[in-house]
Amino acid sequence: MKVSFNTPINRVSFGQVSIALLREAYAKQHDVISLPISQPDVSSIQSPNKDNAEFIKWVDQGVERFGLEHTSSRPTFKLWHLEIVNGFNKISDNQSLMTFHELDSLTPLEVNIAKNNSKLIVTSKYTQEVFASNGVDAHYVPLGFDKHSFNAVGKQYHTDNRIVFNLSGKFEFRKHHAKILKAWAKKYGNDKRYALQCAVFNPFLSDQVNNQTISNALDNERYFNISFLPLMQTNETYNDYLNSCSIVIGMSGGEGWGLPEFQSVAVGKHAVIMDAHGYKGWANRENSVLVGSTGMVDCIDGIFFKKGDAQNQGKIFDFNEDDFISGCEEAIKRYQANPVNESGLKLADDFSYEKCYDNILNILNE
Repeated sequence: MKVSFNTPINRVSFGQVSIALLREAYAKQHDVISLPISQPDVSSIQSPNKDNAEFIKWVDQGVERFGLEHTSSRPTFKLWHLEIVNGFNKISDNQSLMTFHELDSLTPLEVNIAKNNSKLIVTSKYTQEVFASNGVDAHYVPLGFDKHSFNAVGKQYHTDNRIVFNLSGKFEFRKHHAKILKAWAKKYGNDKRYALQCAVFNPFLSDQVNNQTISNALDNERYFNISFLPLMQTNETYNDYLNSCSIVIGMSGGEGWGLPEFQSVAVGKHAVIMDAHGYKGWANRENSVLVGSTGMVDCIDGIFFKKGDAQNQGKIFDFNEDDFISGCEEAIKRYQANPVNESGLKLADDFSYEKCYDNILNILNE
């Protein structure tokens, strides 16, 4: 099978998905060459492991071969946003685009970009419905659990009996980070029985803006049991972070899948998850405490979603703070009954990147 990849290859979310899919191509010994979007960075997976070294060498060779071997007739898989620079560009007459979309509508520009690809792939049935309502056919392909990078660790991370919550993802209005922080602090702030670890550093914002945004979210108050972690450089460190909590919080207003929350539940962590959008692809009442949405609000934040732009216009799901806290209380009870989320562990087998990769190839070959 000969395929060209036009994707980011780095440690950010899109890049991590791309690396996981490339691993499957490598395992199957498929002939894949790559044109990276932005500078390749595989530092997050580098280790003395021989298999990692051979895989990285294979990826590097695929990048070197692209300019010499790619043709416009070769099937191409692109992983990117619906944006006019890299999203619009086609490097093949048979290009399939996999994209993550979090809102309830598409702009005319986004519709045109989507239709300029031979096939469109999305990771959420909700997104598939949004595209269909705009006259765009899209294939639904669930993401997988990356067993090469993440796993359950039988390790004690805390010396006391605190129940530790994790909040992840780049700090954004869309993800409701500020609302979650306020509600959690009001209920559990400065209570030594609980702690909140936040991996919410946004690399697209300056340190000053990151710090000020977080400070504003907590009304300039400090809580000894709320901590903010720096950007983690390796998957090994990030895996420790996933494993160090008791309960993961996933109350984002819009996700194409929700990788940090999904990964956490798949390594056996309990969860409070909004029952909406991409979360619904994997979260259910057995593996998560589901919190219903109370409606929708405009996504505009003046930073990543600006009013009147040709892209990123629409609404996100909202929630009631009391419902969220009730969900936290239920998750605490589940944790106290059994610290391991047995139903969550099943996700690692139910959703694999081998299945994801095979589904993508089937779509490319249709």
